[in-house]
Amino acid sequence: MAKGEKEAKECRTREGRMSKKLELMDRTKRRAGRVPTSPGAYTAEALASDEPPSEAPVSSPGQPEVPPIFSIYTSWEKRLIVLAASLSAFFSPLTAQIYLPALTVLADDFGVSDAQINLTVTTYMIFQGITPMFIGGFADAAGRRPAYVICFVVYIAANIGLALCKDYASLLIVRCLQSAGSSTTVALCQAVVADIVVSADRGQYIGITAIPIVLAPSLGPVIGGLLAQYLGWRWIFWFLAITASVNLGFMLLFFPETCRRIVGDGSVRAHPIYRTFWQMIKDVRARRQSKRATAPYNADHSSLHRTTSTRSRGPALHLRPPNPLASLSLLLEKELSILLGYSAIVFAGFYAIATALPSQFSALYGLSDLQIGLMYLPLAGGSIVAAGVAGPLVNWNYRRHAGKLGVPVDRKRQADLRSFPIERARLEVGMPLLALSAAVMIAWGWAVQAGAHIAVPCVLLFLLGVGMIGFNNTSSVLIVDIYPEKAGAAVAANNLTRCLLGAAFSAFIVPMIDGIGAGWAYTIIGGLYIVFSPLMWAVMRKGMGWRAELREKEERRQEKKRFEKET
Repeated sequence: MAKGEKEAKECRTREGRMSKKLELMDRTKRRAGRVPTSPGAYTAEALASDEPPSEAPVSSPGQPEVPPIFSIYTSWEKRLIVLAASLSAFFSPLTAQIYLPALTVLADDFGVSDAQINLTVTTYMIFQGITPMFIGGFADAAGRRPAYVICFVVYIAANIGLALCKDYASLLIVRCLQSAGSSTTVALCQAVVADIVVSADRGQYIGITAIPIVLAPSLGPVIGGLLAQYLGWRWIFWFLAITASVNLGFMLLFFPETCRRIVGDGSVRAHPIYRTFWQMIKDVRARRQSKRATAPYNADHSSLHRTTSTRSRGPALHLRPPNPLASLSLLLEKELSILLGYSAIVFAGFYAIATALPSQFSALYGLSDLQIGLMYLPLAGGSIVAAGVAGPLVNWNYRRHAGKLGVPVDRKRQADLRSFPIERARLEVGMPLLALSAAVMIAWGWAVQAGAHIAVPCVLLFLLGVGMIGFNNTSSVLIVDIYPEKAGAAVAANNLTRCLLGAAFSAFIVPMIDGIGAGWAYTIIGGLYIVFSPLMWAVMRKGMGWRAELREKEERRQEKKRFEKET
């Protein structure tokens, strides 16, 4: 602890020198008339420079800097916005799992082998990892609403195509499009949280973002099995198309744009494409009331009113093409690459259990497809408990560290995390959950190999939901804390590593069980958790210093860019 506090003190000293240098440059610009002194004047300038208005520095010489209000939304509005984003993210894992009970029927209908029909699952996971790299970066630059519209239009069209497909080739191709449409919604959900919730308050939103996402893999096989058995496999895709259309309709009507580059803290009046139908109806009513109110005034007053309204509008529409390199470049950064790599190993264990569970439980306990689908529910129950427990613990640990450092905790203003050990605040909660995950993973393998009573794997699945999902939730919050301005690209990079490694574990776990037995197969996976766990301790100890190095590197790059532009 003493060494960690010494590193934190050195980091704060280095940041203090940097802050003094920036303040001197800021004062120089003010004397030259290049920087406005009023807080409200920063909005247009921050938007023009692609910097969120609420993150633009506002300070006066001789006075401490007070962060502006982070978001104009109330607590209940934030919860509803995050819930809407989470329900949209529900479609990605649901689509992956709802399809599984119909694999045998599809193979028979199209006259292909089980290996060929399983290829549609593999390609789905590959596209699930790759597509967010394109849309995630696009959402960071062009906004969340355009990204959501693109995703759901592609997804709905793909589901209609799958419901009408006539041969195996069309099934394989359109299944890839379906994955491309749904997969980015998880990254967008985390990006929305970063847009409107401060770091001190993000823990309580873990439950809202996690529950729909972890329920989907449990409910998917049940829903898919019922639809395939009573209505036919095509109704799986009709069901997805109808529910996605309803969701898109509600998003268009009520879901506001949250990207801070576009709307800042939510108060900036953006281009009409970013406004909901409800907001546009309110705008029409406001204009009508304004016309009636200004009718008695003379032309000068009307002209003044029009001028004021025009100046209050947000920036023009600028849609940038997607840049997949934004996510790939983040994988080369030290702290994030370690965090994403280890989180991918942990989450791949979930795929290893979920993939082999149907065949294992069918052979051991003689369960039907519907009963096997119900066996995923203990995992969902554990995930719900993890969300309810880990969220408050994450917030409590943040406040504990803030109290030790004398940092005020404000749920309405984003704190400066440059000298704050955010890695410790998050991972001190996540590491005990990780230890639970490793123990349960090893116990699962030997319980299955021994053919234990069915209650034993049910309990282990519940504990796995608590440990594994709890750890992954805390690591996801940390990723957003480290890269709030690139949340979409960062979560997309996280999705890429998870899906690719999960696909590999899914492919190898059954041959491993056949070769060395379930006990040793899952012991190896649990051993990977333990062997690579020192990487998380390294992130806790050195993460703040790595962030400082990255900022210095970015500042040098920006300074070089400005110098080249001036010359």
